[in-house]
Amino acid sequence: MVDTALDGEGLADFLRGRRESLQPEDVGLRRGARRRTTGLRREEVAELCDMSADYLARLERGSGSQPSQQMAAAIARGLRLTPDERDHLFLLCGYRLQTRRLREAHISPGLLRVMDRLQDTPAQIVGTVGETLQQTPPAVALLGDETRHTGPARSTLYRWFTDPTARHRYLPDDHHLHSRVYVAILRASATAQGPGSPAASLVADLQHNEEFAELWNRHEVGLRWSNAKRFVHPEVGRIDLYCQTLLDPDQGQSLLIFTATPGTESYDKLALLTVLGADTFAGS
Repeated sequence: MVDTALDGEGLADFLRGRRESLQPEDVGLRRGARRRTTGLRREEVAELCDMSADYLARLERGSGSQPSQQMAAAIARGLRLTPDERDHLFLLCGYRLQTRRLREAHISPGLLRVMDRLQDTPAQIVGTVGETLQQTPPAVALLGDETRHTGPARSTLYRWFTDPTARHRYLPDDHHLHSRVYVAILRASATAQGPGSPAASLVADLQHNEEFAELWNRHEVGLRWSNAKRFVHPEVGRIDLYCQTLLDPDQGQSLLIFTATPGTESYDKLALLTVLGADTFAGS
């Protein structure tokens, strides 16, 4: 909801200042020998923010139209803003209040800096109720594009119980354990976040599902996966991986990193996926 006017001049100064203060290394780019630009080029920032360079140029001149809340969120992510800087950006854009969904979807700069250096590794950032916020190309090749979903389906937990295709890339022998762990994780999130939270809404949405309801009534807590993950890829078959998790306690977000043991068949298959890329294997 817009309750203040767009501060075009202030936004322009802020965007230029943030762009000039960022270095290529801050966003996972290589510094070319002939680079003379102070900070990042406008085209580089536009790509990071998923916007046109022309629109960014107009915003930096103070003549651009008001960014939507979704665009403001994309700018905050692309510029690697801290939560305080993100809030300042929203005020400059004319939004005093952000939606809860946009606040929770903002990825911490620390996690993004780590992920920027993992572009040749399957890695993804997930939110508090299992929504995939960002993936590296190898992660898309391994798991499909999990950021394309909208509504409750943004949550992997929701899709697990409502969309049969969500289970296709996981070994069938592991499905029941996955279900139990997902329910235990959601119970913990709903308890921590309280009534009216995204986790509580997700519980309500899933109560009609027979499998979910049966597991929910068990009141299991504290269940965890092992680091070992067994996937079934539609093109290369079974892949056994290890998943390491880096948690940002302030945002409640996690960075998942998938690796394979060198010298194994799974290692070779993962290397193949990485080389061929997401465009080849992104289908769900």
